[in-house]
Amino acid sequence: MTTGQQKKGDIRPAVIVISSHVVRGSVGNRAAVFALETLGFPVWALPTVVLPWHPGHSRATRIVPGPEEFSALIDDLCGASWLGEVGAVLSGYLGNVDQTRDVARLVGAVRKANPDAVYMCDPVIGDAEGLYVSEELAQAMLDRLVAIADIATPNVHELAWLSGAALPDPVSVVAAAETLGPARMLVTSAPAMMAGSTGNMLVSGGQARMAEHRLIPDAMNGLGDLMSATFLARLLEGQAEEKALQMATGTVFEILARTARRGADELTLETDAQSLRTPMAMINMRRVITASGRQRP
Repeated sequence: MTTGQQKKGDIRPAVIVISSHVVRGSVGNRAAVFALETLGFPVWALPTVVLPWHPGHSRATRIVPGPEEFSALIDDLCGASWLGEVGAVLSGYLGNVDQTRDVARLVGAVRKANPDAVYMCDPVIGDAEGLYVSEELAQAMLDRLVAIADIATPNVHELAWLSGAALPDPVSVVAAAETLGPARMLVTSAPAMMAGSTGNMLVSGGQARMAEHRLIPDAMNGLGDLMSATFLARLLEGQAEEKALQMATGTVFEILARTARRGADELTLETDAQSLRTPMAMINMRRVITASGRQRP
């Protein structure tokens, strides 16, 4: 079942989510799995690294599966009799370079079992302060995973590194997104057109759309994980791209704003599950001038 073809009442496809797992908090797999399951999708969750909490809180133990063990687990998944149930793969933070090869191999096996399956790559490699993974791993994610993705969801800082371009404005973001190759590029934390705002930009089919909302300072971790999973879920349930972008952005902003009001240091997903199902936040939607300089209708 391709994105945009999910019908009401159908059995929803499973999603394989491959990312970090924290014991406390709402980042990585914890955020993505919660969002997808809340929206009705079965999830196969594969941790790439296990941490007690996000390392931004404090130094923490980091457990990465050994390359042989992780590869063997991927072998099991590639040969699973249920692989045809999978309609999408979402990969996020990876623990080492070897995992990029294994993820690519699993994506290939899923596509063989279900040619309509979608692969979304969230290249979790850095933020405004720079890379927080090795350059070798960042390059491997670009060469092996972004290159084969149907959808990529970098934040604007990750896109700048992946494209090698400065991205001071929305038009430069569009140009960089169009150079990387995936048919759909969702760029989070993109420079907005309204002062005091931020946005998520979707570049797809020669068009660029921006979903803007007011900037909330000192945002919690996990927003990118939540955005990727929620946008994927909306596509899988049949929403048009612009509507999926608007709804996913509304969900993330609403949960962020409510978490900030509570003074919590982690996204309060369990309290705000209704925001996943029916977001009410007002999101400003814009069309953006494409790299060719022509505004698409």
